[in-house]
Amino acid sequence: MRKLNPVLLLAALVFALVLWQRHLPTSPPGQPGTGNAPGSTQLTGDAASNAGLPAFLPAEARDTIDRIMRDGPFEHRQDGVVFGNYEGLLPARPRGYYHEYTVDTPGARSRGARRIITGGTPPTVFYYTGDHYRSFRPFQVRP
Repeated sequence: MRKLNPVLLLAALVFALVLWQRHLPTSPPGQPGTGNAPGSTQLTGDAASNAGLPAFLPAEARDTIDRIMRDGPFEHRQDGVVFGNYEGLLPARPRGYYHEYTVDTPGARSRGARRIITGGTPPTVFYYTGDHYRSFRPFQVRP
């Protein structure tokens, strides 16, 4: 009997998780949720010039997405640091896969609670949290 290749087994598991995540239900706009948003807008071209942001993203996310896609410059020293996914709400990935970026909150004296989390280098996966990592909403950005 042939032994299963652990790398192929892991790849199949990751593929299955990605497919499963794409079929999770979507929370209504403005409501916290973790499901994939199949109807969310696909951003194309320069994110800063695209008015088609998903409805759940605040207007300030436009600048953050543009800076992420241009690899900076970033206003906060914590932007771009590794996001540990300690809450376990995002798919499990090796340390260093996820990075976090601040979405400005008008009137806040600190960074606030709003973040965009990216996955991959360059980023291929995007999540928004408006409640400091208690929930995440996926969205897509296409270069």
